[in-house]
Amino acid sequence: MRVKNGLCLLCVLLVACSPHDTRDDARSAPPAPSSRPTPSSSASQPARTAAARARPRIVFLGDSLTAGLGLAMSESYPALVQRRLDAEGLDFEVVNAGVSGDTSAGGLARLDWALEGDVRILVVALGGNDALRALPPDELQRNLGSIIERAQTRGIKVVLAGMEAPPNFGRDYIVSFHRVYPALAQRYHVAFVPFLLTGVAGSDTLNQRDGIHPTAAGARMLADNVWAALKPLAEGEKRSGS
Repeated sequence: MRVKNGLCLLCVLLVACSPHDTRDDARSAPPAPSSRPTPSSSASQPARTAAARARPRIVFLGDSLTAGLGLAMSESYPALVQRRLDAEGLDFEVVNAGVSGDTSAGGLARLDWALEGDVRILVVALGGNDALRALPPDELQRNLGSIIERAQTRGIKVVLAGMEAPPNFGRDYIVSFHRVYPALAQRYHVAFVPFLLTGVAGSDTLNQRDGIHPTAAGARMLADNVWAALKPLAEGEKRSGS
């Protein structure tokens, strides 16, 4: 399958956009407790009630796109998904576990604390940093597969968001990288977002000045992309009443 060079490059560059270079740190160890992301739903209400804390959770495990680098926390796409859940009467607490510069290995390393609490759904949006480093696609597949397996073992439903590789590593790498995501989605029967940045990558008006991170308007499109796959799972959880 052909992958447009502009989209590929933009997707991969997004992971090099943190204010400082965290890529090597994120690869092998989770962040210190003081730097852990906080639930996006608590950004405007630090003193949450006991009832709010008891709500089942939807965790977004990702990198700088998920963290909402360059945006207010309330403008990140996980926070926008929280608003949609609330508007639909779907009683979940969204937890933004995005860390700028993170890799699939980094996400796997911090998975246990990310899944603390009553987590019902996990959105996995990792892989861009793996492509930036030209890490082997089979390594990406093992890491993402382990994340999915460990979540499913706990009875957690998974949404997998796809990424693409840059053009400078050659067609074979691009194709092998691209194939990882649909293969995992099929193998584990998880909800699938083929490309997280669909409709946003390559757009001057939907990205910040760095040409990499979405603007607030771009983040709304990311929320659209994820919502299409996430909403049926959230509705299913509500119907089950579990």
